[in-house]
Amino acid sequence: MLAVRLDNGSVSVRREARPRRPEGFALIRLLYGGICNTDLELQRGYYGFRGTPGHEFVGEVVEADDRAWIGQRVVGEINLSCGECEWCRRGLGRHCPGRTVLGIVKHPGAFREFLTLPERNLHRVPREVSTEQAVFIEPLAAACEILDQVRIPRRAAVAVLGDGKLGLLIGQVLKARGVEVHQYGRHKEKLRIAAAAGIETVAARNGKLPAAEYGWVIEATGSSEGLRQAVAMTRPRGTVIMKSTVHGLVKIDSAPVIVNEITLVGSRCGRFQPALQLLRSGKVRVDGLISDVLPLEKAPLAFRRAASSGVIKVLLHA
Repeated sequence: MLAVRLDNGSVSVRREARPRRPEGFALIRLLYGGICNTDLELQRGYYGFRGTPGHEFVGEVVEADDRAWIGQRVVGEINLSCGECEWCRRGLGRHCPGRTVLGIVKHPGAFREFLTLPERNLHRVPREVSTEQAVFIEPLAAACEILDQVRIPRRAAVAVLGDGKLGLLIGQVLKARGVEVHQYGRHKEKLRIAAAAGIETVAARNGKLPAAEYGWVIEATGSSEGLRQAVAMTRPRGTVIMKSTVHGLVKIDSAPVIVNEITLVGSRCGRFQPALQLLRSGKVRVDGLISDVLPLEKAPLAFRRAASSGVIKVLLHA
């Protein structure tokens, strides 16, 4: 089978044996996988990663212990937890200290013709959701996680800083909850997507942003400067939700965080069920977020395209 590999910053495609399916796991044929900012950061050296990346995917189950899964279109939660520790018993397996993570930590990712995941990690894709749309369920779940972590009142004004893939999803999720979203970005084409969803957009020209204006700021720029900018936009005793994963250290002046008593909230993976419901209901639209679709054998080109300015989401297919 074909498999994409990252190694010292290079992207290559190799032939490998089909993975063996352990007990309790499903063997899944890749239909589509999405390249996200985390994959690009892995290419740059995040986590010291070497291997097959990819954690946003939709596939078809070809083998499973529970035969009811066979032939089903599925997406999968990316954290492979032990199922027995305190965190797992609390339903927070994504914080299991013994976990591996699909395409990120000690488990080969989805950018290959066949992958394996525990059957307990799988979710069926509803008929109403297309295969291409289903690729967005994992990042959409990460957007929904914000509302599980932070209580934001309806009609509250919230700034989303960043107009990339995740930022655009976050804006729609918050709007669907009844929040007044102000989306800040530097790309007119991307901001048009947010505006089409009924979100108020603000072009952040020359890096000029409002100071101490918002009680809640979502940082989703994907850049090392984003956190500093988000803190500067936050009112005293406000909250910054941090969504960017960036390779390397992020410098920040801690004085305004301390003096203004600002709360910093790290936010990562989320529950899949709310994301599935939002896509199924049509309250979140993702069709306009796909910039290109390329086969696995063209993964080096796909990664270059995904890293290009103005590009939103690039999909790979087997």
